[in-house]
Amino acid sequence: MDEVRIIEIKKSVFESNDKDADNLRKELKDKGIFLLNLMSSPGSGKTTTLIKTINLLKDKLRIAVMEADIDSDVDAVKIKEATGIQSIQLHTGGMCHLDAEMTRQGLDALELEGVDFAILENVGNLVCPAEFDTGSSKNAMILSVPEGEDKPLKYPLMFSICDVVLINKMDVMPYFDFNLEKCTEYIHMRNPKAEVIPICAKTGEGVDKFAEWLLKEIKNWK
Repeated sequence: MDEVRIIEIKKSVFESNDKDADNLRKELKDKGIFLLNLMSSPGSGKTTTLIKTINLLKDKLRIAVMEADIDSDVDAVKIKEATGIQSIQLHTGGMCHLDAEMTRQGLDALELEGVDFAILENVGNLVCPAEFDTGSSKNAMILSVPEGEDKPLKYPLMFSICDVVLINKMDVMPYFDFNLEKCTEYIHMRNPKAEVIPICAKTGEGVDKFAEWLLKEIKNWK
């Protein structure tokens, strides 16, 4: 009896995506476009954070946004109305992540002439988006206070690939059993180099520090 063949599909898919991501990253570098991949769980405040951040940076950078979601165009409309910048919605057809090829399709739909900073708001999920390289220049994520300080322990990959972690909804910390110092410790257990920035997207507290971080990273990248 012949042995059963085992095909490592997951491995090959990831390897293929990694090559696509590296190619996309090089193309964007050649065009002078810095791509930020922003990830988090649903309801953490990604869109609100982006609105505050974009309004701080839009006079310094030429920005375009891709909003990824399983369905609806709610977030893209919010971004457009609140900031006035170019914004498109990407529907993933039920998939809980974006990969490099999907990101490329989104970029192709943007008018990139003159754009030097593109933002991808990834699908709300702490697992799938972290597994796929989108071709971004830097990865960012948001952890909101109500989610709990232990998420770096439960979702290690997400925290290990992010260059900056925004801890959002600091205004409600007194009402939750959330230890900022312990959370920061857990994040650095997964990623010692990660920048940790406490913010409140609702009030704008700390968002200026994120904007400064972005300007510094974009300058270094160029």
